[in-house]
Amino acid sequence: MQYEVRALSPDNQIIDLVVDAQDEGDARRQVEARGLHTTQLVPLRTLRRPAASRGGVSLVLFSQELLALLLAGLSIVEGLEALVEREGGARLRGVLERLLTGLREGKRFSALLAGQPDVFPPLYVGIVRAAEGTSDLPRALQRYVDYQARIDTVRNKLVSAAIYPSILLVVGGGVATFLIAFVVPRFAMVYEGTGRSLPWMSQVLLDWGKFASAHGLPLLVSFMGLAVACGMAVRAAITKVGLVSLLGRIPVLGPHLRIYQLSRLYLTLGMLLEGGIPIVTAMQTAGGTISPALREGLMQARAAVQAGESLSSAFQAHHLTTPISLRMLRVGERSGELGAMLTQSASFYDGEISRWIDRFTRMFEPLLMSAIGLVVGTIVVLLYMPIFDLAEGLS
Repeated sequence: MQYEVRALSPDNQIIDLVVDAQDEGDARRQVEARGLHTTQLVPLRTLRRPAASRGGVSLVLFSQELLALLLAGLSIVEGLEALVEREGGARLRGVLERLLTGLREGKRFSALLAGQPDVFPPLYVGIVRAAEGTSDLPRALQRYVDYQARIDTVRNKLVSAAIYPSILLVVGGGVATFLIAFVVPRFAMVYEGTGRSLPWMSQVLLDWGKFASAHGLPLLVSFMGLAVACGMAVRAAITKVGLVSLLGRIPVLGPHLRIYQLSRLYLTLGMLLEGGIPIVTAMQTAGGTISPALREGLMQARAAVQAGESLSSAFQAHHLTTPISLRMLRVGERSGELGAMLTQSASFYDGEISRWIDRFTRMFEPLLMSAIGLVVGTIVVLLYMPIFDLAEGLS
């Protein structure tokens, strides 16, 4: 973690600096080692990052580089030394140096990772701790890299599917706003000089255009205030129930988001079980990767498994299965390949989610374009309706 430090030098000069340390005590020791006296120590606030990139450190990149060095025949200490020598960023360099120092003192690698929770999540620590028992750290790192790649594939597909509709909404809203705020008032000035009565829909549009033109600044401030209030309300709701739970209340998205969460749960559990982690511990660790609503059911299922119930029965009782995944879980329990069967279930539902995203985008994007075209076209037609009436009268 990074700390903003204000310190006093031996010649009584005030110095401001940023220190990368494990905790406040470590930060003070680093400052004192430089011959400075700490007067103020404040944690540096940063936005929370996803598990693949926490605390400014990309876990996937770190795992890939360390895996390559281990497969080349280097020990873990030698591999970390090589990464330290190559690394130019102060943040990652500090993380690696703390890991190296702990390993030279004889501490376990997983314990050192757990000592930096802002960088290494419990899921990562768990697979490394299990690998220490089997002396197969490279395989555990490869398993995490593959796991994160599959998670990112689905997430990126969701993000990509949302980009184009968002652009359409912004552009369409901008065009409609320009027409109402700039074009409509000028048409209103022209029509007022004709002295003719206008169609009532055109009159409503022109009146609204004149109002928007005359009160543009108050309307802009009100719109921005409303947007900020809506944003704060959505943020509070996300903090309370989670983004996935909030989106899950939408009728069309809800069932598919639940499938996405179950797929992520199965993939996480499968990776942990294949890594040698006991099922109860794996369920506890996997709880941090899903929404609060599913996490509650998972913890209840975990208690049932601790009481001697099978995983498939516990998942079925707490609504953590679908008909297909339930059958696959039962097959995995009978064959003793529960981890592999969970991973296959996740693959099945990842494919289903991808197909649904493709179908949804192919259907939603034309509908959205049609709606935007209808709004803009309606404004244009209403603007020109008085001209049509005037031409008809002249003829």
